[in-house]
Amino acid sequence: MRSYRLEGTGGIESLVLRDEARPEPGAHEIVVRIRATSLNRRDTMILNGAYPLTPRQGVVPLSDGAGEIVAVGAAVTRFAVGDRVTGSYFARWIDGRIHAGLVDQLGCTLDGMLAEYAVLDEQWAVRLPDHLDWQEAATLTCAGLTAWNAVTGAGIPKPGQWVLVIGSGGVSLFALQFGKLLGCHVAAVTSRGEKADRLRALGADLVISTSDMPQWGAAVRDQTGGIDLVVETGGPATFTQSLIASTLYGHIVLLTLQDAKGGSIQLPAALYQRSLATISRLFVGRRTNLEAMLRAVSQHRLRPVIDKVFAFTEAGDAYRYFQQGDVFGKVIIDGA
Repeated sequence: MRSYRLEGTGGIESLVLRDEARPEPGAHEIVVRIRATSLNRRDTMILNGAYPLTPRQGVVPLSDGAGEIVAVGAAVTRFAVGDRVTGSYFARWIDGRIHAGLVDQLGCTLDGMLAEYAVLDEQWAVRLPDHLDWQEAATLTCAGLTAWNAVTGAGIPKPGQWVLVIGSGGVSLFALQFGKLLGCHVAAVTSRGEKADRLRALGADLVISTSDMPQWGAAVRDQTGGIDLVVETGGPATFTQSLIASTLYGHIVLLTLQDAKGGSIQLPAALYQRSLATISRLFVGRRTNLEAMLRAVSQHRLRPVIDKVFAFTEAGDAYRYFQQGDVFGKVIIDGA
C-alpha cells in the first residue's frame, strides 16, 4: 500500500510518500480502506513543528478520514467487514474526563488516515451515517466534533437564542449548521464580503463583513440583543469584539488562542469588568461525543460543506492550499 509519513517537522518537505506492506489486523483491530481524508489546522501545526503535542517520528498524518472495513481481528465484536467507519480523534478517550493517559491522537502520536489502509483498535472507531458520501464522511472527527461540543457542551442553547461564528473554516460552518439544527439564530462574521451570500444560504441570519466594519462587536450586539454563545475561532484578532457582542451572561468558547505570528489572546480588563460572560475551553472531544454528534447528523441528514478536493498524490498541494487560509468549508484529500 501507499502511505504518507511525516519525516520531521520541516513543512511540506517532511511529507513523504512511502510504499509499504498492507497491514494485517491484531486480535482487537480492524483494517480500514481509506476512501477520503480531510485537513484541520492542527495538521498544519504538526507539519510545521508548532503543535503542543510532539508527533511520533514517521507517523501517518491526519486525524480525519473515512472508509470501509476490509479485515477484522479474531476478537473484534463491534464491527464487521463492510462497515463504514471513521476514527475518534483522542483514540483512547471513550468517555468521562480526559487525563494524561488518554492524550494519544490519530495523526500525531498514533498513525492517522493519510494512507490507503489504516489499522485501528476497534474501540477507536465509530460507524458513519449512511447518507454521507466518503468526502463528507471524512470531515467529522476533528472540526465537526469540536463545533458540536462548542455548541452543545456549553449548555444547549435554547431555540431563538443567538450563536456567533467567525470565518468560514470547517469548525465555523459546522457550528453554524449545528446552531440552526438546534433552532438558534446565527450571526456570522467574515473578512470577505463575497462570502456573505454563501453564509446566508447555510442559514446565517446575520452576516457582518469585517472589511466593512472592523469594530463589529457593538453592531452585532445592537442587532441581536447580544450573543448568547460565541464559537471563538478568530483568536487575538476577534476576541475583544466577541466579548463586546456578548450578552451580560454570554458564553464564549475559546478555540483559538494565538494568531499566525504567535500573538496571544489579551483579556481587556476594563471591558471584562463590565461583563459576566463565561469564557471556556474545549479540545475536540471523546468517542461518546462523536457518537452523539453522528446520531444528530444522521437524524437531520446534515451535509458537511466541502471547499476543494485533491487527489491522493496531491497531498502536498492540499496542505499548501489549506495553509493559505481562504477556504469555505473542508479541504479533502481523496483516497488512493
